[in-house]
Amino acid sequence: MIQRIQTVYLLIVAIFMVLMMSFSVGHFYTETSVSDMTNLAVIAPDGTMNYAPWALFAILMVVAILSLVTIFLYRKRMLQIRLTLFSSIILVGYYVTLAAFVWGTLKECGSFTPSWTLCLPLISIILNWLAIRAIGKDEMLVKAYERLR
Repeated sequence: MIQRIQTVYLLIVAIFMVLMMSFSVGHFYTETSVSDMTNLAVIAPDGTMNYAPWALFAILMVVAILSLVTIFLYRKRMLQIRLTLFSSIILVGYYVTLAAFVWGTLKECGSFTPSWTLCLPLISIILNWLAIRAIGKDEMLVKAYERLR
């Protein structure tokens, strides 16, 4: 069952999370400078780093590891569905945490302009939903085979 389509979906989610950890989330603009925000830190123009958004990096790391672990739980399909659903809930929490950092903690850094990479968690939520549907279909197929025995 490891060669199923949900494996591809979950692997793409893990790859997207690694990409998301690697690239910039956005930029803070002031009248005189531009600060770069990654998932780990806000980098000021003079090179100093503010590690306030470290939680964003931790959330992405948890989702990437959870997606990879979920791939190998192909014999426990109901657990696989629960972990994938939990991963999607964590990704929604990523957006909530990002909003809390941008408009709460880091608003003195300037106005925030998001990067294209902020769509990757949303795409990952959609891929998780597709994986849940595919795992559910596998579970129904296995139950149908057991009924025939």
